[in-house]
Amino acid sequence: MLSGPLAGVAAAVAGVLWVLGSSPREWWLLLPLGAAVLTVALQGRTARGRLLTGAVAGAVLYGITLGWIGGFSIAGYLGIAFVETLMLAAAVALVPATRPGGRWTLPAALVLLEAAQTRFPFDGFPLPALVHSQLDGPFAAAAPLGGSLLVTACAATAGVALAALVQARGRSRIRVVALTVAVAVLPIAVGATIRTTDTGTLDVAVVQGGGPRGLRAVFTNPQDTTDRQFRVAEQITDSPDLVLLPETVISVTGTVAGSAGDRRTAELARRLAAAVVVGVVENQGAGFRNAAVLWGPDGEILGRYEKEHRVPFGEYIPGRELLERLTDLTALVPRDAIPGEGTALLASPLGPLGVVISYEVLFADRVREAVTAGGEIVLVPTNAASYVTEDVPAIEVAGARMRALEFGRTVLQSAPTGYSVIVLPDGRVLEQSTLGDPALLRAPVPLRTGLTPYARSGDLPVLALAALALLVPVLRRRR
Repeated sequence: MLSGPLAGVAAAVAGVLWVLGSSPREWWLLLPLGAAVLTVALQGRTARGRLLTGAVAGAVLYGITLGWIGGFSIAGYLGIAFVETLMLAAAVALVPATRPGGRWTLPAALVLLEAAQTRFPFDGFPLPALVHSQLDGPFAAAAPLGGSLLVTACAATAGVALAALVQARGRSRIRVVALTVAVAVLPIAVGATIRTTDTGTLDVAVVQGGGPRGLRAVFTNPQDTTDRQFRVAEQITDSPDLVLLPETVISVTGTVAGSAGDRRTAELARRLAAAVVVGVVENQGAGFRNAAVLWGPDGEILGRYEKEHRVPFGEYIPGRELLERLTDLTALVPRDAIPGEGTALLASPLGPLGVVISYEVLFADRVREAVTAGGEIVLVPTNAASYVTEDVPAIEVAGARMRALEFGRTVLQSAPTGYSVIVLPDGRVLEQSTLGDPALLRAPVPLRTGLTPYARSGDLPVLALAALALLVPVLRRRR
């Protein structure tokens, strides 16, 4: 057992390892290594000691990785980093490290942490997610079986096993290896065999207009954004099946139908004889609607999807009435987005197109809705131009790759200044733009049908197993 100060140092080291494994670096080995170091730090500690150990790891992890929020609001950065740190500390405190076998519950605690972050605070804030470090590692193969939570569990279990092997002797090492194979290796082997069904290909074009970064939308001219995206789209030759433009390309007062943006998009769709999906902002009264709108090859509007999962302090202010008594929020978010309703799907002549908007790609349940409704491909119009650093664009790419793996679907992501990306159903990046520059990504991509086990079951089985793993040591103690 480490002394208190040494345990604090080990916890800080675990936090640093997880920072280095987060997007945009995504060094997959560092999640298990961090879990191994944290396992050693927790060994023999009381509940209070575990809480403090987790708080140290969380303060390092979130204090560094959420630094980009400070560019918008120092108070917001400190508040969210504090809440996320408390959540990690509470999760780590659940690990009964003073009892034999208790360390094996650390993966379950991290699973519950990541599940909680998709729901709290502000209906979910999963930035950063530990699982995003695993996209180029072996544990990502478990995603079609149990989603990102199972991937986290496998990687963390490998880390706990590493710590246990160092400390184990004789037959104890055999038990460690057997448990690791059952929990970490078997899901990888099963997940690697899961395939969805090819139903054809689409010739797709993903548009990125380029432009300055680090400017909030309220400080830019919407028409400039529109013109930059269409200048690139108008360079498309031949006739692709589908053209995807970013989020918030067209901004109108009222409805987009009959507007100049409608006419310009209709002309593009007719010239290319292609389906065109464009992000549209419709300002209506005290709020606005954030939609992905589909134009058919004949230039007619065929459907729309309105964003349901809004960005806190980006698209709406939680508790606006109370906060506006304390500070002026008009410059930050002058009006709140109106949450959408309906299924995340666009019915097109090409077949059903799954669609989520920007931030929603970080939430597996939104993409699951699109896929279980019949989506054969997933479209992600997004806009991360407000951020100076590459952290958030890289996190969105990581989210797109994880969703592709979980559901066995091609994912197309279009952003005005990057990253725009084409992700294949196995999570591999086929094409990716650079930040800030105009880009046109063009490729034939597979359409897929069929549901992975994760698409059928969602997170419930892994969450149930995690809860059971945490309960077993408690039940043993009572016996």
